[in-house]
Amino acid sequence: MNSSLLPPASPQKLSPSFENSTIQKQRHELQLLIAELKDRDKELNDMVAVHQRQLLAWEDDRQRILTLAERCNLLENELHKRNEIIKTLTKRLKLLESQQNDSKTTLEHTQQKFKELSQKTTDTTLHCQVLEEKNQNLNCSVLELSAKIGQLQAREQELLTMLKLKDKDILEATDHITEFTSKFKQLESALRAAKSEEFSINKEKQDFKLRLKELLLETNKLKDDLCEKMKENNEQREEIMQLKQENGYLKNELALSVEKANRKDQLLQFAKSKQVRTDTELSSLRQIYVKQQRDLQFLHFNLESSQELRQKHEKKTHEMSEENADLNSFHLDSPCCLTSTQKGDRPQRYEKFSDADFPLEISNLSVIQPTKRCCNPTIDQEACSRTSKLQHLLAESRQMVADLELSTLLHASPRCSPNSSGVNTTTELAEALCRTPLPAAEESEAKLPFFSL
Repeated sequence: MNSSLLPPASPQKLSPSFENSTIQKQRHELQLLIAELKDRDKELNDMVAVHQRQLLAWEDDRQRILTLAERCNLLENELHKRNEIIKTLTKRLKLLESQQNDSKTTLEHTQQKFKELSQKTTDTTLHCQVLEEKNQNLNCSVLELSAKIGQLQAREQELLTMLKLKDKDILEATDHITEFTSKFKQLESALRAAKSEEFSINKEKQDFKLRLKELLLETNKLKDDLCEKMKENNEQREEIMQLKQENGYLKNELALSVEKANRKDQLLQFAKSKQVRTDTELSSLRQIYVKQQRDLQFLHFNLESSQELRQKHEKKTHEMSEENADLNSFHLDSPCCLTSTQKGDRPQRYEKFSDADFPLEISNLSVIQPTKRCCNPTIDQEACSRTSKLQHLLAESRQMVADLELSTLLHASPRCSPNSSGVNTTTELAEALCRTPLPAAEESEAKLPFFSL
């Protein structure tokens, strides 16, 4: 009886200490999880701060780009205005050049006319000189003739005919002279008109020269202004090129920052997908583990039922042995001097009692004891084999769970040093769980709250 009551008392004594140890383990695990959550919160805060800095830098770059774009627009408007001014100035220069060319052509025409008139005047002067020479010769001849009149009076008659002829010639010559004098007067008037025209042409020429000088000065000034404006335009173009280069650099930097953000998003998505996969694997392993625990509980229930049956059979055998001992003691303690009738009745009663009650019980004992001896080893062997298999499966599942938790922790925080301590603690806990094989009931009680977290 004492041996049957002692085994259930030991688990009751051990259960509070085991519960305290499980609670301490759970508290330790909760503290580790809280530390990991704090580390992850710090990492997230750092990431948010870096992201805000990047956003501020991006906004600054955007404002700079907008200001540069406004400056570019203003400079382009100024360039358009100055190009229009340059176009108007070029048009004016073309007009002035055309006017200058027209004035040059008019000057050339007037010079040609002047040359023609000068040639005509020279021809007329030469002709007048020839006529004057002829007139002088004629005067000389007249003087000679008048001087020779006395000498030629004798020959007057002879020469009357000749004189008449000569008078005719003189008349003709006088007619020619009058004609020439009229022509000479006309030529003199033409000369005067040509001189007046030449004077007016010289005045116009001087006016044109003055205008040319003024136009040349204006053109030189305009050329200087054009050179200055071209220099300013070149400087502005250089500034625009520099601004365009800066704009290109800023665009490249923006593209690089966008690519970095996209890569970070992709890495986060990959990490999330890996976490989802590991979570699904953990959930499947937990389900398998729960099923194995249920099987273990069922087997433990079968073992307990078999142990209870065995204890009941042992109790029955013990009671039967005690009854047999009581009967033997009863036979020994009965008086020897009995009457014949009592002696005759007692064996009959004993035979009746023995035939009615005890043979069945003895037969039952003889049947039950060999079955116990035959069945209990098989039950123990099957239970031991099943428990060993389940313990082996539990060890494998623990190793798988520990490996998955390690992989999830490594993927979740590969760069942070605080997580390495958490990983080490989880590995130590997994190794301790794998090395210390608990009983089936205690393992089920300890593991179910661990996975319920």
